[in-house]
Amino acid sequence: MSNKKLPPVKNGDEEGLRFTNRKKISPAELKKLAPQQRSRYLAYEEPSKEVTDARQASMKRLIDQKKQYEKQFVPLSNEEEEERDKHAKLIGQLKAAEARNRLRIMRLRYQANRAQEISHLIACQPVALKAVRLQALVPPYFEMKDKGDNLDKFDRKRVEDLLEDAKGLITNRTS
Repeated sequence: MSNKKLPPVKNGDEEGLRFTNRKKISPAELKKLAPQQRSRYLAYEEPSKEVTDARQASMKRLIDQKKQYEKQFVPLSNEEEEERDKHAKLIGQLKAAEARNRLRIMRLRYQANRAQEISHLIACQPVALKAVRLQALVPPYFEMKDKGDNLDKFDRKRVEDLLEDAKGLITNRTS
């Protein structure tokens, strides 16, 4: 067999134009070809009877499966559709709640790790004064709450009296 490649020839067919090989190869020569060359040659040959039968059988099975699936599919009533929508909404709410919980846990874990690290830095200060300064500047726990007013009525009255005492009569104690 020569190394010269011949392009396939167009032949009329019931499927339209069909390419075929110009040179016919005997089965012995076909076995001698490399697998890639053999597949190129066989791509332009008519498939064997077994291949054609298998292709038709598989197409028939696919068509039968499609018909069977269409028979099984029954349109849902309005009640079933509403129930399905409610179920999907509930699933969505549960997933959202789980995501919020995961975020909350991650946030708490981060805050605990941060507080532990800052406490360790404060504890490692060589001088107590430096530790107190660091603790005042960088508190271990981030306080986001509004502290508000922690005074009760008696303490509030006492503070107001002290603030109104311009002459210092309440605080000056001379003996």
